[in-house]
Amino acid sequence: MTTSQGTSITSIIRLTGAMYLIQMAAGVFTQMYARGSLVVSGDPTQTARNILDAERLFRVGIASDLLCYGAVLVASWGLYVLLRTVDRNIALLALLFRLIELSIHFNVTLNSLTALRLLSGTQNPGALDAGQLQALSQLALATQGLGIRMGFILLGIGSALFAWLLYKSSYIAQWIAGLGAFASLLLATFALAVIVFPETASLQMVSMLPMGLYEVALGVYLLMKAATVDQRASVRAAT
Repeated sequence: MTTSQGTSITSIIRLTGAMYLIQMAAGVFTQMYARGSLVVSGDPTQTARNILDAERLFRVGIASDLLCYGAVLVASWGLYVLLRTVDRNIALLALLFRLIELSIHFNVTLNSLTALRLLSGTQNPGALDAGQLQALSQLALATQGLGIRMGFILLGIGSALFAWLLYKSSYIAQWIAGLGAFASLLLATFALAVIVFPETASLQMVSMLPMGLYEVALGVYLLMKAATVDQRASVRAAT
């Protein structure tokens, strides 16, 4: 099957699968290593020392964030193209949720650059001492974390809508689509709950693991079985 412009749906499906795997790899690299290994919660001095000692790694983490968000953008477009024939309105709504999520995540990435410039001293007019600059840098990074979590609310809703359409269409294995709906809603619910109950933030990984499993499973399935998904979509479109 092809789009009205002649683009192969099979190619779009494979691209979507690849983007899911790329965004997952980039996200894990940044959160667990490039930024996760450098930022020490509640310790601005140690955080500053870590970032300045491994500035290149920190910058690679920023670039990895941008790669992740770019991959999410392409993957969301790919799912919309595939699923708009199932229910155009819901597919469009899901895409809008993901686009707003991405606008938040792209914007809060500036906080990492702000933190780096504060620590380098290039933006200090001389009125702030090292301790104050370190505290401001830590605040910038903490604000970025809050922005990422806020984006997770929209991510979860948009992803759940796409997962519902995948389940309804039977384009992929039903267990993957079902896991996607559950994992997406869990992520959104937890991110919202942390706003009301901030003490639960330490359990964030509990809500992220099912989502990671779903996105990897979906990415592999779409990449390896693109022709099958395309065939199922063609049959549905013909009926």
